[in-house]
Amino acid sequence: MRARSLLAASAVAASLALALPPALAAAAPQQAQSAPACREAKVKLKVAKTDKPHVFRLTVRNDDVRACRIDRVPTITFGNLDGAAQPVSSATSRTYTLAAGAKAHAKVRTIKRPGDPLARTVRTVHVITEQRHRGTSFTARTVSGTNRVTVYDPVTTWWHGTQGGADRQLNRAR
Repeated sequence: MRARSLLAASAVAASLALALPPALAAAAPQQAQSAPACREAKVKLKVAKTDKPHVFRLTVRNDDVRACRIDRVPTITFGNLDGAAQPVSSATSRTYTLAAGAKAHAKVRTIKRPGDPLARTVRTVHVITEQRHRGTSFTARTVSGTNRVTVYDPVTTWWHGTQGGADRQLNRAR
């Protein structure tokens, strides 16, 4: 019954807004619109190795003149292995908005215990920032400084406005 009351109230509000003179209707609050999905050609993705061969950084930059959105957590796959890096904590939102010209940062750990006998090695890492994009592949040398990336139970952070935010989130992960 409550749902019907809410629907009726919203219908009344909509009809009142339509009945307002144009000057007053323009002043009526608009429902917030989320940013459109980023166009793949306008999103630049970079990877950088760290002092640990099993940890690397991701930076995405919005080169568009308007804000756009990407997935809250980057999708990272490894060579021909099944699965993707898992978020270090559950995301509260499905998207992340990048302002025009803004950057976001994430950090990835490919293996928790180097030398783990269950680990596999790959020569490429593929990163997707938005589910409709094809993504970008990086060589193992770019990611780790060697010809291979060792992988077992990989994790990734959410996108953060600073590298420090991504660092702190990965450091808190077990």
